[in-house]
Amino acid sequence: MDTKRHLKRGELIENHLEILFLVSQVLSRAFHPSETLKQVLGLLHEVGGYHFCFVTLDTGQSGECHLSIAHKEIPVPAENITYKPGEGVIGHILQTGETVLLPRVKDEGKFLDRLKVFDPELPFIGAPILGHEGKPIGALAAQPPEDRAMLGERTRFLEMIANLVSQTVRLFEDVETQKREIQDERDSLRRSVKKQHGFKNIVGRSNVMKAVFEQIRLVAKWNTTVLVRGESGTGKELIANAIHYNSPRSSAPFIKLNCAAIPDNLLESELFGHEKGAFTGAVGMRKGRFELADGGTIFLDEIGEISGAFQAKLLRVLQEGEFERIGGTQTLKVDVRVIAATNRDLEEGVEIGEFREDLYYRLNVMPITLPALRERLTDVADLSRFLVDKISRLQGRELSISEDAVRQLQRHNWPGNVRELENCLERCAIMTEGKVIEKDVIDMMGFKDRGSFKPSAPQSSAARVEMVEDGIEDIDLNDDSISERDKVIWALEKAGWVQAKAARLLNMTPRQIAYRIQTLDIKVQQF
Repeated sequence: MDTKRHLKRGELIENHLEILFLVSQVLSRAFHPSETLKQVLGLLHEVGGYHFCFVTLDTGQSGECHLSIAHKEIPVPAENITYKPGEGVIGHILQTGETVLLPRVKDEGKFLDRLKVFDPELPFIGAPILGHEGKPIGALAAQPPEDRAMLGERTRFLEMIANLVSQTVRLFEDVETQKREIQDERDSLRRSVKKQHGFKNIVGRSNVMKAVFEQIRLVAKWNTTVLVRGESGTGKELIANAIHYNSPRSSAPFIKLNCAAIPDNLLESELFGHEKGAFTGAVGMRKGRFELADGGTIFLDEIGEISGAFQAKLLRVLQEGEFERIGGTQTLKVDVRVIAATNRDLEEGVEIGEFREDLYYRLNVMPITLPALRERLTDVADLSRFLVDKISRLQGRELSISEDAVRQLQRHNWPGNVRELENCLERCAIMTEGKVIEKDVIDMMGFKDRGSFKPSAPQSSAARVEMVEDGIEDIDLNDDSISERDKVIWALEKAGWVQAKAARLLNMTPRQIAYRIQTLDIKVQQF
């Protein structure tokens, strides 16, 4: 009799070891939690002979467990079954964290039998599923086979399975927690970036900037190719940021590339990528910027600097959205919105044959031209205050700028545009020990009366400044050191503040000079 019992125990241990091995294989795979638990319960039934296997879990940390996973033997919908701590046998497991063995179901009055499937003549085993800090968060339960022998071994075996399930559940919980934290951080960063690159960060109340804002709002919601034009330092990248982060693609990648900063022989690899071994140094496959920007936006700054040979390759991507990596044969297709920028005269480039006409028209679908700062001097005040606030945050101190200092800045023609203004204010902030940037600090930076018209002493008969009958000296309209505002004021004074005459002196139309008077905030003299 003992030999027979020993043989049965050996067979049971071998069976349990096989199940443990198979369960470990299931738990090592990256399944969804419910799919993983279903497979574990299936192994208990099909390989071990355990019946009516089910798992309850408190997924919401409410203290109340729901029937999460049940083997296909149990037809009851899972959402209809719940267990509270202390309620019935499962509730006892949830409350105490203890394993329960019932030699015969009908002998236990607390057994609720909510599933209506258990054989009252057979044993019942329930083992706790423990969460973090050893707190019970669920239970694994089943009826063992009809053989009542070795119930202790079967109980310990289900405890082992429950422990493995506990580790898996905790791992899934940790992964879900980290995923939520990453998603929250991502959403927070997206909100921060969108706020940082929103319309409020493009400063300007002049009419010409209002027109630019309207263009950005209209074009942002479409996938149209945009060509941002303007002098260096006018904020072309800022406009590209605003278009992308206010578009339906704002949650997708925004990839930037300065075409002028990369040699032509590396530009193709940078934009289109390369395969392993495509050239010396290509030790692995690398995705290009277009591939990385799939579904989002790519910003190609200084687009006017690319060579004629590369222009043809770029044209294909813009037209068809297709390209091949260097050294590759597979044609890749991408969905990318293109925003390009340049400070060059592309029309002149087309005319002299330096820039492809077909590429020009492909890029120039929606042109946005940014005015030079000298063309919107009325915005200098708002820009100065905005930039000083920005510098204040970066330096971690309270800082502002006086009205006299702002007026002094408005007298300069800013050939370096907003970038020059920002650099100037940063230097002024360094030189300011107090909380306010004053006019004398601006003067120390070399901006005293800079850009305003001053009579020049005659040095030779050829360079002599002529005096005319009205007593107003002539100026060289091609002299870049004289601001546009001073040129307009000179012309108005010369013409007795008759706008039509002043326009002729400046080779403008009356409409153009009226626009300049408004944007440059020139007070018209009345006689």
